[in-house]
Amino acid sequence: MTRQIISTADAPAAIGTYSQAVKVGDTVYLSGQIGLNPASMQLADGIVAQIHQVFQNLRAVATASGGSLADIVKLNVFLTDLSHFAKVNEIMAEYFVAPYPARAAVGVAALPRGAEVEADGVMVLG
Repeated sequence: MTRQIISTADAPAAIGTYSQAVKVGDTVYLSGQIGLNPASMQLADGIVAQIHQVFQNLRAVATASGGSLADIVKLNVFLTDLSHFAKVNEIMAEYFVAPYPARAAVGVAALPRGAEVEADGVMVLG
């Protein structure tokens, strides 16, 4: 099966050895997004702004892949402080509608560039 590499200027450029997303058949694997503004490549200020930017970045990559956030079937959220979990739920409801994707939320010691939140996902098209 062939792989299609997805890239868009509407999400932050990869800052490592990875692609923004990889499409195989009808499945798209979305790389982790932190709260980087794609134009400035600067981290959004504060947890609320970072959560919004993470979902906006995921939406941009999903769109470039031919889908939308509604096509995400699995979402992984990584937080440096799990006390922000309720805020993730609140803001996530602004970007996703029921039925929601399967999801994991994991506390981690650190994230790239000092980010407070990161999310990746799996999207199925069709």
